[in-house]
Amino acid sequence: MRSAFELPCWKALLAATAMLALVSSQARSQESSEVPPPAVGVLEIKAHPVPVMSELPGRIAATRISEVRARVSGILLERVFEQGSLVHRGDILYRIDPKLFQVRVASANAALQKAKAVQANAKQQLERQRSLRERNVTSAVDYDTAAVNLAQADADVAAQEAALDEAKINLDYTEVRAPITGIIGGALVTEGTLVTAEGASNLALIQQINPVYADFTQSAQDLLTLKRAVSEGKLQSPAPGQASVELVFDSGKAYGKPGKLLFSNASVDPNTGQVTLRAEFPNPEGDLLPGMYVRVRIEQAVQRGGITVPQRAVTRDAEGKPQVLVVVADQTAQVRNVVLGAALGPEWIVLSGLQDGETIIADGIQKVTPGSKVVAEPWSPQKADQSISDQAAK
Repeated sequence: MRSAFELPCWKALLAATAMLALVSSQARSQESSEVPPPAVGVLEIKAHPVPVMSELPGRIAATRISEVRARVSGILLERVFEQGSLVHRGDILYRIDPKLFQVRVASANAALQKAKAVQANAKQQLERQRSLRERNVTSAVDYDTAAVNLAQADADVAAQEAALDEAKINLDYTEVRAPITGIIGGALVTEGTLVTAEGASNLALIQQINPVYADFTQSAQDLLTLKRAVSEGKLQSPAPGQASVELVFDSGKAYGKPGKLLFSNASVDPNTGQVTLRAEFPNPEGDLLPGMYVRVRIEQAVQRGGITVPQRAVTRDAEGKPQVLVVVADQTAQVRNVVLGAALGPEWIVLSGLQDGETIIADGIQKVTPGSKVVAEPWSPQKADQSISDQAAK
């Protein structure tokens, strides 16, 4: 039979054991509820030369424009070309009634034959006078007269040959040909119209649109500011012929073929304060048409120690201000506000907020809580592109 002292000790031991089991269970539950730090892709910021891009308004212009005109007067018999089509230099566009010009060619040819007959007779007369002169049968005056007659006959032949050439040229002009290769617009005259060589009106308009010009304007003050920054050493000027130029359509889509800067106007428009610049772009498919409104992105300088970040690394706060997540020494993620410049391909140019050598999170941002620990893994755009390709293949 147990004593009264043994019973309370047994109950105390039982209560202590239960308490220990409860504490151990809570500890295991707490350990199992802890989530390991998320793995994120990080990128170390490195300063590098960054082009200073300007996006300016402009319009497309044809590189060559030719007005098709009649070079002889006559009645139009036929329009040969298809309106709005591509014509090549030398293609026949119109035909003018050639009958009158054919008659003029025949008349000039007959006159030439007559002059040649007179020339042949003058040559015979001179040879006869030369023979008689050698035998002292004729006088020197008769010989000189024969020589002059031959010279006049030679001149008449030359004049008639020139007249025949002119008649043939005018006959050839009855076929109105394209002076350049390009897109021809609508016909401005119809068959049966009397056209004149002296007339001020043209028959059609041809525009060469491969390549094309992009004429755009920039504030003279902005251009002066850039030049001043280059002279002060803050920016570098791109090497001649190496400045990149690209077109952007109204939709925001960039034209796929790069252009080259031709010149910037040496004067400022007094009405607008703008300077005109011109670039040239290839246009083999004819996507760019004269008069089309575009925006031109041009590299006007180079910032030697510029910083860029992938666009995917930038988020916005509730007020729309850009920010990035920076991984500091203790492997925690901290929010950093940044000031962005222009977009440069898939990247943003960072004007302020980041320093060379800092590490930012470029992948897995949605898994990170500011101030929490992260597991940093190297990230590169090439790996990201390869991962997307692999997922698409699956």
